[in-house]
Amino acid sequence: MNKFKHFVGIDISKEYFDTVLLSPIGTSIHNQFCNDLKGVKSFQKWLKSEKVSFEETLVCMEHTGMYGKILSKHLISFGLNLWMEMSFRIIRSMGVQRGKNDKIDAERIAKYAQKNQEEALPYRAPKKVLEKIRALLGLREKLVAFRATLLKNVKEMKFFDAEISKINEKHQKATIKGLNADIKKIEKQLEVFIAEDENIETIYKQTTSVPGVGKITALLLICFTNEFTLFEKPRELACYCGVVPFEYTSGKSVRGKPKVHFMANKKLKKQLHMCALSSIVHHSEMKIYFQRKVAEGKNKMLVLNNVRNKIIHRICACVRENKLYEIRNVA
Repeated sequence: MNKFKHFVGIDISKEYFDTVLLSPIGTSIHNQFCNDLKGVKSFQKWLKSEKVSFEETLVCMEHTGMYGKILSKHLISFGLNLWMEMSFRIIRSMGVQRGKNDKIDAERIAKYAQKNQEEALPYRAPKKVLEKIRALLGLREKLVAFRATLLKNVKEMKFFDAEISKINEKHQKATIKGLNADIKKIEKQLEVFIAEDENIETIYKQTTSVPGVGKITALLLICFTNEFTLFEKPRELACYCGVVPFEYTSGKSVRGKPKVHFMANKKLKKQLHMCALSSIVHHSEMKIYFQRKVAEGKNKMLVLNNVRNKIIHRICACVRENKLYEIRNVA
């Protein structure tokens, strides 16, 4: 028996959001609202005018970053069942499609929700402090990248023209100093935010207790997993982070090497790669494991990927069992 009677698909843009309501008798109604608080309230009144039961309605929309913040926040407060789905899954489920506009996209999202309602996952909004942490992490990433660009430019110029390199270094010295100061301030503010929430602080300590895992990696994991609530098993998180290779074979002619899926979270994959490199250098257990597998003839990158996988499983075990990681004594 279906839980929902009505299905709403929402296609969001910066200024507007288009909605299509599918009724139990199969009719569809389209409407458009401004993407602001006034528009969201108008959307609520419209649903009531259509005699829609909020408890028996499934609203589906794509992940759109900041554009969907106002809408998602208030939809939950209205008591609507909100499903935030990956756009890639919706597109893949449609098959061959011709034509595209906001109204059509909203209707396709609504039909996707109706067809896959058994797989609907209720959206759980992250805490405000988690949003602040994620915003600071994004800003820190940009500052670090800009600093690296400036330093790289001076370093490369030394090989071609030492005089110009000194001029550049002189005039960007204050900028780099300022960037370093801002990055340190951000890191101190992150520590303040971590201490504000007991659960985040606990998970953070458990995650960083795993050898090789640093502060930034731990915080990114907490943000992307919404405090480790979005994935039930470590393997699911490992797939999301792009460290689980999948087989690519068909019949006798196709014998591709196992490889990770292109939809992996590239940011987490990069961070976990750095964690793995640190682990095989500074952590005796992982160092011995890496050296043993390489001596057996295994590809170094394959072994390194195994180390990344092990790190994820250890992090998940610590969070699941609510304890810090215990380092084993290696003879």
